[in-house]
Amino acid sequence: MIRTVAFLCLFCAYAAMSEPNYSLEEPLLYDTFPSDFLWGTATASYQIEGGWNEDGKGLSIWDTFTADPTNGNIANGDNGQVACDSYHKYKEDVQLLHNMGVNSYRFSIAWSRILPRGTGEVNQKGIDYYNNVINELLLYNITPAVTIYHWDLPQALQDRGGWLNPEIAYWFEDYSRILFKEFGDRVKFWITLNEPWVVAIAGHTNGEMAPGLRGPGILEYKVVHNLIRSHAKAYRVYHNEFYQSQGGEVGITLNSDWFEPVNATDPDHVEASVTKLQFMIGWFAHPIFVNGKYPEVMRQKIDAKSAAQGFAESRLPQFTEEESLEIMNSSDFFGLNHYTSSLVYPTPKSDISPATISWFTDDDVNEYQDAKWYKAASSWLKVVPFGLRRLLKWIDETYQKPIYVTENGFSDFIGNLDDMQRIYYYKHYINQMLKAIKLDGANVKGYYAWSLLDNFEWAKGYTEKFGLHYVDFNDPARPRTPKESTKFITKLINDHGFLP
Repeated sequence: MIRTVAFLCLFCAYAAMSEPNYSLEEPLLYDTFPSDFLWGTATASYQIEGGWNEDGKGLSIWDTFTADPTNGNIANGDNGQVACDSYHKYKEDVQLLHNMGVNSYRFSIAWSRILPRGTGEVNQKGIDYYNNVINELLLYNITPAVTIYHWDLPQALQDRGGWLNPEIAYWFEDYSRILFKEFGDRVKFWITLNEPWVVAIAGHTNGEMAPGLRGPGILEYKVVHNLIRSHAKAYRVYHNEFYQSQGGEVGITLNSDWFEPVNATDPDHVEASVTKLQFMIGWFAHPIFVNGKYPEVMRQKIDAKSAAQGFAESRLPQFTEEESLEIMNSSDFFGLNHYTSSLVYPTPKSDISPATISWFTDDDVNEYQDAKWYKAASSWLKVVPFGLRRLLKWIDETYQKPIYVTENGFSDFIGNLDDMQRIYYYKHYINQMLKAIKLDGANVKGYYAWSLLDNFEWAKGYTEKFGLHYVDFNDPARPRTPKESTKFITKLINDHGFLP
């Protein structure tokens, strides 16, 4: 088993730590990014669009999940029925992007806006909406980066089993084909799935997010199996049917913290760090980027534990030979969403099942006496800039694919316009990314700040705010106001890096 401890928050200065491997350097590297580097911001359909039942759109699992007053998972009973009203204000949003000087914008398409029943008849008004968004972006020379699935599954498909139904791989294949056909003449950057780890864990293990199912140790493995199969089928459709005429790229976005070993000179601590990475990133990346199979450490631990628990077969499924061939090398790039880091160390084998992953809370800090403990504005998001550099280096060396940082950002519960904490976060995380490129040789091709707007932050509703722009959700007009952080990002883009 592996223990993890959330990192200390570092707003203004790094605390000195006794272990020699914690050289938490703050000095900036003054240099510029590669000439073809993509600068953008990111959003997701359910979090910003609203228009939940307009123009033929079908219900999504988030429409259903937030409408249930008994689930108790959404702060203040919030929902995304209006959200930022980007369904009607997309031109204003594109103007914000233009004002910032970004050359790319990552957004997602609502499956139920295209296919109200998840399969079958296409909703032309949904096609029209996304055509309008794409054309507006191109008018300002902003490259669209489109996420095919960002958590808002059509409720009609959930009623048929959702991600637990193996047939969903074929539903997703058909849906993706429609998007490639309708938009691929202008969209050259596609992300199949956003953070499938969250879909599995938050949606099917602890039930904190839609569809709100709870089946720890069982459901998440089935869901991930079908998510990976679905991703591969979408990838193959593009490269078999559209790549020759459209010439774009298709990849997947995975989320991960960096897991820093408490003692980097102790092989057991280093092994704990790598095991955590394999259980989070490798769960998806090893099948997709390596050999079409789950990581060996997962195979061994889960198979052994399943046998000890009396299961007839492992709780971790097996891909068929045909599926493995379809899955292997099914991504043109590695999309990474990263926000924070944790300390990890091994614990005695008698403590708990070796297949179990456990997380410490604030009350457990005494397990690591040298850590200084501070509360971040968001309790889960500790500011650890060097974690991004180390994670990028590890991904680059392990999977050897071009990397796009498709999400990275800072949240608060205030929404203040003078968001100096967010500026500090962006400055040091982006500089650590620059160090990964210039000093470590990591092949990082782009960066998308999360998020363009304060928006519906899933279970946190409108209480937690990631936006570069403040949105007044008490005003039906949903006015947007730039925060100070937009000025920092704009200058960084204009300078194409850090100038002395």
